[in-house]
Amino acid sequence: MALSVEDIAVLFEVRGREMYGREAVSQLEHALQCAQLAEDAGAGPELVSACLLHDLGHLLAAPKGEMRDDVDDVHQYFAIPFLRGVFLDAVLEPIRLHVDAKRWLCAAEPAYWDSLSPASKHSLELQGGLFAESEAKKFIEQPHASDAVLLRRWDDLAKTPGRATPSLRHYLSVLESCQVAQNETDASTISAPSAAPASTSLG
Repeated sequence: MALSVEDIAVLFEVRGREMYGREAVSQLEHALQCAQLAEDAGAGPELVSACLLHDLGHLLAAPKGEMRDDVDDVHQYFAIPFLRGVFLDAVLEPIRLHVDAKRWLCAAEPAYWDSLSPASKHSLELQGGLFAESEAKKFIEQPHASDAVLLRRWDDLAKTPGRATPSLRHYLSVLESCQVAQNETDASTISAPSAAPASTSLG
């Protein structure tokens, strides 16, 4: 079942108070902080939306107490079927690729591993560890991979307890602008031919 923007709002309201893994912020705080970092950096609405939704798979999965923490939950893929057809690929692809972006950064920047929190290092091991050289090359050549890397960097920084952010409602309005239906409507409005002016008879 595809999720509407209001469905996403309810999901954040119901499960957003759950803690973000082993970090000291909630799922909602993490999502808002990540979106804010993207917005403050001048990212477009699609990437801001991806930052807000990148961990939605955690909220769609079973509650944390019902899941093992020694198994990768593949959350980056879990949300995609619920968002496909609702949001543009420029929103969906950075979400799908943001875990592999961490694996790429560990391979491309040796110091990156040291910057990760203990919880993020733990999840990386479950997710396959750093990429081999051939895997890293294949990853970064994909469409939207560079956006996924940006998302990953903001993801790593979005773990500050008590940080002030805009409200969820603020970012829901950004989400609305990135819906497939909204963009198709805008495109048809732009491409529609203007009506020819009525001729005036001077007989």
